[in-house]
Amino acid sequence: MRVMESWRGRLLVATPAIESGPFWRSVVFLLDHDEDGALGVIVNRPLPSDVEDVLPRWAMHVNAPDCLFDGGPVAMDSALAVGLAPDGVVPEGWRPMTGHVGLVDLEGQPPPAGQLLGLRVFAGYAGWSGGQLEGEVDEGSWVVLEARDTDLTSPQPEILWREVLRRQDDDTRFWATFPADPGTN
Repeated sequence: MRVMESWRGRLLVATPAIESGPFWRSVVFLLDHDEDGALGVIVNRPLPSDVEDVLPRWAMHVNAPDCLFDGGPVAMDSALAVGLAPDGVVPEGWRPMTGHVGLVDLEGQPPPAGQLLGLRVFAGYAGWSGGQLEGEVDEGSWVVLEARDTDLTSPQPEILWREVLRRQDDDTRFWATFPADPGTN
């Protein structure tokens, strides 16, 4: 029996093979991945809604831009918060997922200052059933890349797709120059 490599804590970066839809040019941080499936959040899709309007007591804890993010097409009517904790700190209401990254309980009280290095609130999430994501990677829709904690809280999420691709040291970096509409090339 083949042991599956977990992609938890890594990025899924959409390739130009995804030409439209919610995952077009998306960067997904994988919060969980095992033989039963995968769960992540799209980290480069800011929404026009401010956190202040939806979760006012959390507004001063989120990183700029201080808006909600489109986390993915599943359960878009619910909120999911992802926070970065410093080394050796386990904030109250924070459940570790991988490394410094964990889920934050939005029903509880915001943690005291300094207990989170960063926080983003997502409307919905991205999810795959067992084997589905691996099939999409095999067919060339996604590349799995190393993540940086700063990818989750990028102050310019709209350029993150290109930024993540450009920092690769193989031919994957050339996808960053792929035009948004290949028909206008």
